[in-house]
Amino acid sequence: MGLAYAGLSVLVAIGPATLPRLSEISIDPVVLAFSLAVSLLSALLFGLLPVVKYAGTRGSGALHGVAHGESRTLGLSRGKHRSQNALVFVQVSLAVVLLVAAGLMIRSFHELRSIDPGFVEPERVQTFRLAIPGAQVPALERVAQMQQDILSEIEKIPGVASAAFATALPMEMELENNMVVTAEDKTYGEGIPPLRRSKFVTPGLFKTLGVPLIAGRDFTWADIADRRRVVVVSNSLARELWGQPSSALGKRIRVGRVGSLNEIVGVVGDVYDSGVDQAPPAIVYWRAGVQDGFGPVRSFIPRETTFAIRSSQAGSDALLKELSRAVWAVNQDLPLARVQTLGETYYKSMSRTSFTLVMLAIAGFIALALGIVGIYGVISYVIAGQRRAIGIRLALGAARTAIVRQFLGEGIRVTGPACMGGIVLSLMLTGALSRLLFGVSPSDPLTLLSVLGIVLLVTTIATLIPAMRAAFVQPMRALRED
Repeated sequence: MGLAYAGLSVLVAIGPATLPRLSEISIDPVVLAFSLAVSLLSALLFGLLPVVKYAGTRGSGALHGVAHGESRTLGLSRGKHRSQNALVFVQVSLAVVLLVAAGLMIRSFHELRSIDPGFVEPERVQTFRLAIPGAQVPALERVAQMQQDILSEIEKIPGVASAAFATALPMEMELENNMVVTAEDKTYGEGIPPLRRSKFVTPGLFKTLGVPLIAGRDFTWADIADRRRVVVVSNSLARELWGQPSSALGKRIRVGRVGSLNEIVGVVGDVYDSGVDQAPPAIVYWRAGVQDGFGPVRSFIPRETTFAIRSSQAGSDALLKELSRAVWAVNQDLPLARVQTLGETYYKSMSRTSFTLVMLAIAGFIALALGIVGIYGVISYVIAGQRRAIGIRLALGAARTAIVRQFLGEGIRVTGPACMGGIVLSLMLTGALSRLLFGVSPSDPLTLLSVLGIVLLVTTIATLIPAMRAAFVQPMRALRED
């Protein structure tokens, strides 16, 4: 229960935010009662199995074995070993399946970590969310000026290399905003044109995040002040519509089919905006500030934005205090929300994979530990029943290495088929993990061979310990035992 409590604390800490009622998971009286009931039931069940099996053994058969000197081997017959070996087979096979699943998740996690997300050093980018309510500041131009003033105050903080804001930063999946976007030089049928990820951003955002500028230019504050109709698009969108980034410059796009046309002035690198396990979406970056409306809405401004600040002090309390002062110097009624680094957001995008990995690893190593105990118990039991025979062999000059090899072979005969059975079973079951895997096949040879090697190694060690004890038994002492 102590291990369970400690493990639960770790799992809750690393659990994905999308897991319902994660914070409510605990070891309560119901869990304790269930654990106690299952433990007692297991003890009764497996304790009764040999009783039921041998309760009907005829006394004459047992006496006959004693009369013929078979009392020591009565419990070591092939039939009596079969149930022991079957349990070990199940334990080791289950351990192999769970370890293969954990290994596949480790490979997936490694593949995810090796992907360039489209931005650099996210742990050095501090972020927070700010909302300016309409009831407090109704004028759109005043909102735009207030956002810019806050940004100016932030840029004055010592150690801040650059700062910007946007309606959503990379991997803020809950803030995704998709719009119908059409290009002036493209024709569309009667259906709905494709949706494009859309963000409203300020100048300097790409520099702050480390997103490379591939062609053209970034936004300028003059674009915002003059309300110019200019946009920046991602590399994938430029290539999809016009073949190459440079060809997108000067083209015009709009929201829907009748919105105002906006000229593309820049193309930036792709960002894994929905997480590194999802392909980078085509993104349209609209300029921040007051926007021209459409339909009954004449104009509007995004009032909720996320600020990004690149600083070597990202994540520190000192920087957070300075950021709070900067915001409150402009408007003391604005609270800072969702305070975290971009690195935290980035790692949260892989939380489902890491959580599943840890769960499977814990289950796999517990199953392996049970398998090791089972193998050790079986080999030790075999050796205990043959202790006298081993003493005779040693007294007659048998080599101790031969004794070790004999019982190592016994262990391999038990674990070898179990490993193979576990590999076959894992190939049948790990297909269910396909939707959680990334960049690795459910039948990945490296994972299968690695798990096979680990299991064979630890089970060999579990066999070697009692085998070494048997090899160094004192012959005369063993012969004097009843």
